[in-house]
Amino acid sequence: MTSATSLTTARWALLLAATAMICGVLIPLHVPAPELFGGLVAAGALALFGRAPERFPRPLLIGAQATLGVLIGNILKASTLRAAAADWFPIVVISVITLGATMAAGVLLGFRNGVTHLTGILALAAGGASAVTSISRELGADERVVAVVQFLRLAIVTISMPIVVLGIFRNTETAVGAGANQVPWYLAIVFLVICAAAGIPLGRLARLPAGALLGPMVISAVLSIAGLSFAGRPPGLVVAVAFGIIGCQAGLRFTGKALRELSRILPLALTLILGVIVLCAVLGVVLSRLTGVSMLEGYLATTPGGIYAVLAFAASTHSDVTFVAAVQVLRVCIMLVALPALAKVLSRRRPPGSSPG
Repeated sequence: MTSATSLTTARWALLLAATAMICGVLIPLHVPAPELFGGLVAAGALALFGRAPERFPRPLLIGAQATLGVLIGNILKASTLRAAAADWFPIVVISVITLGATMAAGVLLGFRNGVTHLTGILALAAGGASAVTSISRELGADERVVAVVQFLRLAIVTISMPIVVLGIFRNTETAVGAGANQVPWYLAIVFLVICAAAGIPLGRLARLPAGALLGPMVISAVLSIAGLSFAGRPPGLVVAVAFGIIGCQAGLRFTGKALRELSRILPLALTLILGVIVLCAVLGVVLSRLTGVSMLEGYLATTPGGIYAVLAFAASTHSDVTFVAAVQVLRVCIMLVALPALAKVLSRRRPPGSSPG
């Protein structure tokens, strides 16, 4: 084994060990997607000190994107759609307004030097932080900016959620939502392989900029709606590895120079994130009035991100989990379909030779 190979192996071992240690701290704290945060922090810290691997193997990143696509698509079920069908118009309008507001905030962030409008829009896109981060580089954005701002938003939303729920809605009476079905892990693996094997080539044939994620997501959603998914969400261990890969991929770009550049945009990004959260809370009140759901359910349905934390809070407060999931998933799906098309439009307007971030 050459010295270069030994050094690379040592760096990968160090990255895995650091990620595992950070996850061990975050999991007891119930941090959403702790593997993603762990990978991001571990890879970022090692990259900052020049001790990280130079690059992440592309096949692993593609597999992680496909896993996320299947996970997102599988949440969308016929029962979920039927639950929101009666109020589809206000739900769609509120979802579009939410996305429009976050995109407008992203455009404002894009006026800062060194940040393109595309990067700003992806960084402040509401929901799907891990999915958006995983495809940001492929779409032509600066994934360092996207990762930092996305997970800053996710952290603020997650930290503020129990305060709002317990402080404002603690006496709310709501209906009890349904739980998720469980299946043997090997059936979930079979479903994941089927969706990935069919979806990745489909994404390439359709020339989707994020085909490795969107292709499997479409296949998973179609099968789920048709009742052919066997409730086969990817096993928790597979999802954890996928989150870790995406976090590490983004973290590897956090060099000292990159962090100095990003520190200049964080005050503006924080202001915009807080503004989006307040606006979404107002939209939740409007959704509650239009659909007849409780104020808590309206708030949880329109919260900009952290879907797994949102659904956990919905279940623990006996809210209508199906309604909350329907609105959250609809917004994420609209966003993931719209962002690649928007990226194409913005890339055509980008001056020749300009950098993506």
